[in-house]
Amino acid sequence: MVKKEEHGAPAGAFWAGAITFGLVSIQVDLYSAHRPRAAALRMIDRHGTPLHRRYFCPLDHQPIAADAIVRGYEIEEDRFILVSDEELEALEPKKSREIDLRSFVDVAELDPVSFQHAYFLLPAGGVNKAYRLLAEIMEKSGRAGIATFVMREREHLVAIIAEGGILRAETLRFADEIRAPEAGGLPPLEKAPAAKVKQLRQEIKKLLQNEFDQNLLHDSHAHRLRKLVQRKLKAGADVVEKPAEAEGAEIIDLMAIIKSRFQQSTKGAGQRQA
Repeated sequence: MVKKEEHGAPAGAFWAGAITFGLVSIQVDLYSAHRPRAAALRMIDRHGTPLHRRYFCPLDHQPIAADAIVRGYEIEEDRFILVSDEELEALEPKKSREIDLRSFVDVAELDPVSFQHAYFLLPAGGVNKAYRLLAEIMEKSGRAGIATFVMREREHLVAIIAEGGILRAETLRFADEIRAPEAGGLPPLEKAPAAKVKQLRQEIKKLLQNEFDQNLLHDSHAHRLRKLVQRKLKAGADVVEKPAEAEGAEIIDLMAIIKSRFQQSTKGAGQRQA
């Protein structure tokens, strides 16, 4: 069997490893498909210093030092079992750099309510050909891969879906995390009158479109918030300076990374053929 080589995660990647099944091993890097909201509001004081949350005791309203905080599993109301950091570490899964692909299923079998967080799996190094082949076969067959992998001391169940030649991993919620509709107090279903059904069908027909309107994905609230900030900035109103030591998170251009990966892989393949 070919030895699986591990590689470190590049800048911006959450995780680096390999998709494995049978004798197949494809090196990939994991990138979040989401990014922070551009128009997010932060809690600061009136001098512009970002604030931090702290734990405090509700009985005497005194802050709690970090070394005085322990974890407890609530077995019933106001009764806990203390769990130490060492005990939690013993429960952690074995560290691995493999996305263990267990099975392939029809994409239609996946319920979107189970989707938790989306990641892009991009080819690492010169594995473009094998990556492209897997993505093409999965996309044409309408299949998704069900796999497990360890990230941040937790084992995650994921569905790997191919779209447009790119593999996307959707972490899946476990069964006990999903509520049934009945839990929300759904009333008993009643048969609708024929006249109401006909009227509703007519109203639906008026709104039918062949394609989803991408303009609906525009965040109008964020747009209005940015306009407000621009007006206040232009007027010099309520402007405070951010402390020099407080730096923002680096913004990752995922599309640039995708294009760069495929260009590098294609260039490498051309040099080897030459």
